[in-house]
Amino acid sequence: MNQTNHHALIGLWKLKQYVVEVQETGEKLFTLGEHPNGYATFTQDGHVMVTLAAQDRAPAVTDADSTELLKTLVAYAGTYRLEGDEWITHVEVAWNPSWVGTEQRRFFTMTGNSMEVKTTWRVMPNWQSIGMQRSILTFVKM
Repeated sequence: MNQTNHHALIGLWKLKQYVVEVQETGEKLFTLGEHPNGYATFTQDGHVMVTLAAQDRAPAVTDADSTELLKTLVAYAGTYRLEGDEWITHVEVAWNPSWVGTEQRRFFTMTGNSMEVKTTWRVMPNWQSIGMQRSILTFVKM
């Protein structure tokens, strides 16, 4: 594990931007809005928790509302390890059960107290209809 990256990663990070890039077209979508909410927390002992949500989420009134709310949420936790400029999470709990037991890879670069994160290309459970995509996130360290 790169000790410099590990030390810098530890702590609480606030989400500032979440963009989905569509592989086929290059289109960039603000699927969680232009001002999403969320945090990522990394502990010294190798645990990570990520919770991301769209801006202005309203409480569900109907079952259909509850279903739609799942499309505006990403949440998972588990253990992580570093490999170069990647953090790899072994997912132990997630908003989407298909992630449990998987490894999620994230490429990250840090500049000052800011971190840019890119996912691998994949079909995200929340937005399957747009095909292959990756998420590009910006966090600020708290």
